[in-house]
Amino acid sequence: MERFKLDELVKWKQKKNKKPLIIRGARQVGKTWLMKKFGEIYYENTIYINFDNNIQIKNLFEQDMDITRIVLGLEIYSGTKINPENTLLIFDEIQEAPKALTALKYFNEDAPEYQIICAGSLLGVALHEGTSFPVGKVEFMDLYPLTFSEFMKAMGKNQYVDLLNSKNFDMANTFKLEYINLLKQYYFVGGMPEVVATFSENLDFSEVREIQERILLAYEQDFSKHAPSEIVPKIRMLWNSVTSQLTKENKKFIYGLIKEGARAKEYELAMLWLVDCGLIHKVHRVSSASLPLKSYEDLKAFKLFILDVGLLSCMTRLSPKVILEKNVIFKEFKGALTEQYVLQQLKTIPNLSTYYWTNDKGNAELDFVVDTGEDIIPIEVKAETNLKAKSLGVYYEKFKPSISVRTAMTEYKHEDWLMNIPLWGIEYFIGEIR
Repeated sequence: MERFKLDELVKWKQKKNKKPLIIRGARQVGKTWLMKKFGEIYYENTIYINFDNNIQIKNLFEQDMDITRIVLGLEIYSGTKINPENTLLIFDEIQEAPKALTALKYFNEDAPEYQIICAGSLLGVALHEGTSFPVGKVEFMDLYPLTFSEFMKAMGKNQYVDLLNSKNFDMANTFKLEYINLLKQYYFVGGMPEVVATFSENLDFSEVREIQERILLAYEQDFSKHAPSEIVPKIRMLWNSVTSQLTKENKKFIYGLIKEGARAKEYELAMLWLVDCGLIHKVHRVSSASLPLKSYEDLKAFKLFILDVGLLSCMTRLSPKVILEKNVIFKEFKGALTEQYVLQQLKTIPNLSTYYWTNDKGNAELDFVVDTGEDIIPIEVKAETNLKAKSLGVYYEKFKPSISVRTAMTEYKHEDWLMNIPLWGIEYFIGEIR
């Protein structure tokens, strides 16, 4: 399996003044595999330390922040001599050892020659519990489920990814049916690494569902194991409400739909917990289209998405037949899956802030508006080939953006002020122009 983030790790390795790197991401998105693969390919030696239920190694960091002593302890524990130039230190589930997090500051200040990569599935949660964090002494990288391009590569369709990278849009349009078929599979399978690996080997949709259900069960168990007991019921109710609220025509999240009379204040901690775990993405409304978009963010109006489109289809019990074939019953939810898919691809693009827009009258809404740091790009999402873009037209007349994007199951086409981008190419297109 190929992960594009390996290239980012190589750039980190080549930096002269690099700091310890922390990989953030939800459980089971492939953080451990990525770190080990990076070590295997680019280093002579890799020392892997998992802090989960590892009392011996936790105690090593509890005494003091003497890096010489800590390195000696790591050598004894691993049975490997640590040469800073060719040894990668991997600290997994580092949120389980707050002192190890603190030690990263001293590695950076007193022994920057050591090359350290860390990961923690519940790192964001741990930080909200008062953990001393080495601010400014570490670097970050976010890891998400496989993108559609990574999924195609896992399925052995490298040539389709290469074709998108070649910018030969006419040739890509020729193979649109193949891209669409792969995209429909991605809607069902999603990008969780274990699921994709199994599907690429067996092409068994039933096995896909079994693994997805196991992953969802593990998340549910995390609620009970790691969250404060008083908010666990609220976490479950909010988590289960996301799927039903995505099917609404107006996808703005409404607390009153979790249960009658529910208020934001009751669910603030539950939502923060799910966001910090990487299980949900919060996309806020903006009222204007000026840089930076964050200045126009409406904190009270937002849409919620989950981390993976395949898990979303699993949570709603959609069968592969319904997704892969045209089906009237599926029509209403197809828009929700499509928006989830597009948001999932946008989240993987570095330094891209994502919002949605509605006008003051409330009769026009754009699915996404992204801030690249230099430009603002409106994106209207269509599940099929219906290309009526009323809201995008309203937005264009008001703000006159230099680029406007409509994405659907169509071909690449440039029409005056409007770029028609096929859903199967949205990840590549936005990544190129940012």
